[in-house]
Amino acid sequence: MEALGDNDPRVAETCRYLAEAHVQAMQFDEAENLCKKTLEIHRVHSPPASLEEAADRRLMALICEAKGDYESALEHLVLASMAMIANGQENEVAAIDVSIGNIYSSLTRFDEAVFSYQKALTVFKSSKDLYYKTGKLRESRSYCENALRIYAKPVPGTTAEEIASGMTEISAIYELFNEHEEALKLLQKAMKLLEDKPGQQSTIAGIEARMGVMLYMVGRYEESRSSFESAVSKLRASGERKSAFFGVVLNQMGLACVQLFKIDEAAELFEEAREILEQECGPCHQDTLGVYSNLAATYDAMGRIEDAIEILEYVLKLREEKLGTANPDFDDEKKRLAELLKEAGRSRNKKAKSLENLIDPNSKRTKKETSKKWSAFGFRS
Repeated sequence: MEALGDNDPRVAETCRYLAEAHVQAMQFDEAENLCKKTLEIHRVHSPPASLEEAADRRLMALICEAKGDYESALEHLVLASMAMIANGQENEVAAIDVSIGNIYSSLTRFDEAVFSYQKALTVFKSSKDLYYKTGKLRESRSYCENALRIYAKPVPGTTAEEIASGMTEISAIYELFNEHEEALKLLQKAMKLLEDKPGQQSTIAGIEARMGVMLYMVGRYEESRSSFESAVSKLRASGERKSAFFGVVLNQMGLACVQLFKIDEAAELFEEAREILEQECGPCHQDTLGVYSNLAATYDAMGRIEDAIEILEYVLKLREEKLGTANPDFDDEKKRLAELLKEAGRSRNKKAKSLENLIDPNSKRTKKETSKKWSAFGFRS
């Protein structure tokens, strides 16, 4: 910008590259500002409905979708589709139609989503998940199988990333069918396609986290923990150790450790998850509340009864003052607290401590029999 001025086309190109990098890092506000700058420059230097504008709008749609602004994402995709039609780019129009279908699906506008998918169906076979959501299971399975046949012999020019993304989507459908082994096989294939591709470590970590959840669901806890551990390692290395997603993965890994009776390790994971989710989501978010509950259960199992009581008192105070008591978790937590207070021989303290002082890392950790506590004190994923 210093050398060429603010509106040079080469500045637009660099802004776009930088915006894509911010998207990879999940820094969507920065990506949005750079993408807006790119669009402004292309309006000056490119004809209306240019391919450059279409590419910018597809990126902007991705950013808006990631931020939950589905209506804006839809507007950008429609404009991008019009530009691609004007330039005779039929394959790209089909790809955009799939993205439009995804947005309509997120907005629960399923009829419009099906229409968009059907327009692209001859290439991508992407109506599969919509048919599942509308209860048409046979059609959903048929489209999954057709899509897998296409991925087995992809059309020339199809990238490994696109095939991996498709397999990941199809695995989600098999997961909904409760066919976890088939879903796991597809995720493993997707990982293999991406393992030697640059810039895909976060994507692979996301796949490993999903595998960890599925392995946990089928009772393969050691494999689940290993999968989560690998995902956590990649997310730490890629600079995502402060994201909400990272906090959720830590919580899930902690649950796997609980099932393996690795209680100290579970406590450390829940503590780190709590710190991240408090920062990224706030104390009232469901993910944060779930970690509080898991941490309280873990402290109880470790014999740190006072720490468990203080967390539950804090959670109940949050629910009573900010979230309301209609949530079924409230009664469960109240019952759990009463049991712990009875064990500790005291009554509830309505003036809960602030969370900064709630968890003392120097608290004594006493080992005691925990078999009764696992059934009495549930954990939350």
